[in-house]
Amino acid sequence: MFKKVIVFIFLTSTLTCAQQKKKPNVLFIIADDLTTTAVSAYENKACKTPNIDKLASEGVKYTRTYCQYPVCGPSRASFMSGYYPTATTTYGYVSGRENIGPDRKTWSQLFKDNGYYTARVSKIYHMGVPIDIERGSNGQDDEASWTERFNSKGPEWTAEGDAELVQGNPDGTLPRAGGNVMTIVKANGDDLVHSDGKTAIKASELIRAHKNEPFFIAVGFVRPHVPFVAPKEYFEPYPYKKTVMPKQIENDWDDIPERGINYVNSVKHKMTAEQEKKAIAAYYASVSYMDAQVGKVLKTLEEAGLEDNTIVIFTSDHGFHLGEHRFWMKVSLHEESARVPMIIKVPGKKPAACHSFTELVDMYPTVAELAGLKTSKNLQGKSLVQTLDNPGHKVRDMAFSVSQGGKTFLLRTEKWAYIQYDEDAGSGIELFDMEKDPKQYYNLAEDSKYMDVVDDFKRKLKEKLQEVRTNDLGIAY
Repeated sequence: MFKKVIVFIFLTSTLTCAQQKKKPNVLFIIADDLTTTAVSAYENKACKTPNIDKLASEGVKYTRTYCQYPVCGPSRASFMSGYYPTATTTYGYVSGRENIGPDRKTWSQLFKDNGYYTARVSKIYHMGVPIDIERGSNGQDDEASWTERFNSKGPEWTAEGDAELVQGNPDGTLPRAGGNVMTIVKANGDDLVHSDGKTAIKASELIRAHKNEPFFIAVGFVRPHVPFVAPKEYFEPYPYKKTVMPKQIENDWDDIPERGINYVNSVKHKMTAEQEKKAIAAYYASVSYMDAQVGKVLKTLEEAGLEDNTIVIFTSDHGFHLGEHRFWMKVSLHEESARVPMIIKVPGKKPAACHSFTELVDMYPTVAELAGLKTSKNLQGKSLVQTLDNPGHKVRDMAFSVSQGGKTFLLRTEKWAYIQYDEDAGSGIELFDMEKDPKQYYNLAEDSKYMDVVDDFKRKLKEKLQEVRTNDLGIAY
């Protein structure tokens, strides 16, 4: 009898150790073109995102996360590789593999090479939306990053339903148009007609199928990227006539450099006041549809009993203008375009909000450290692991982002947002006091009272560019 008790205790102890050493899963969820100002867990209460909000209430919500390039391709190449676009000169619609070479491991590739099942569902690296989604093709994906890859084909702007083009169509004669434009489709049918609905189903299947092995599953939703397509029911909570437009000030563009006037704007694209409201309402509907799909994936994780051993990350590749300064879409380095939501939920860590500056490039080293995986010392992101136990921990003094082919730069500090066009500032500068003017209406760069501030930022930018460019990228993992 005594021997049996000893054996039982030994087996129990061994099992407990085995459980403790089990590799954590990673569930990475990313939306496309989701601005922080449209997530109700952050500051927007008009757009409802209950599933993202629930995740934010369970994890660490980062309130000052910035993308490294406010365009899909270079942003995704940056956070998947762990390097700034400026370091690798990856500014286009590519995967970035072309520039980092075959020997450097991407984020998911590191996990794959350490015994993880890694899968991509829909858009993680760049895919043309709507083109690659319509075709169901891989886009600019990096094959070496994954064990398996799955695409989610959808009808996009050709979906059956009531359609309206609200960009470059002032008289409303064109009901819809393809490409990267704001076509609205209140679609017939249910969630599964569209790409994101299919993505949620496939991601859920993979979670269930691989629940008994360590996995890194990346789930890429394409909404709210244009076209604004969702089943009709998601539009009902957002009647456009009740849409509240962002505040506009007279002569707002007079102190913005020419390069700072966004490529899509209400003036250039002849948007009526009614079309502006319809665009915002349709964006919110697209966000709500995407949020519902996020909920399905998270529910599957819970039902599979994997919440206690899965790191969950939610974010977006960059933000999106919704009529601020009469700007639309991305590319701009203003706040609405460059700032993104980011939530990291780690088993055993308490919910919190972290207000330190963070960057998307920080996700790679953070999750690798949590999983106990060794990364290259040359990765340019910073681990956020300390913020999970101490959300008051300061990671960065400022955030850094670039745009327009790497020729426009943002430095965002506690007090200031500094945007410089060209390294010699030959095409202009913007300086905003983010404590007094958080919506960035008044450019102070030409005010003599702030000459010292501008000079200090010029120096900071020169140092940052030197730091990024001299990082030794020649050492393979």
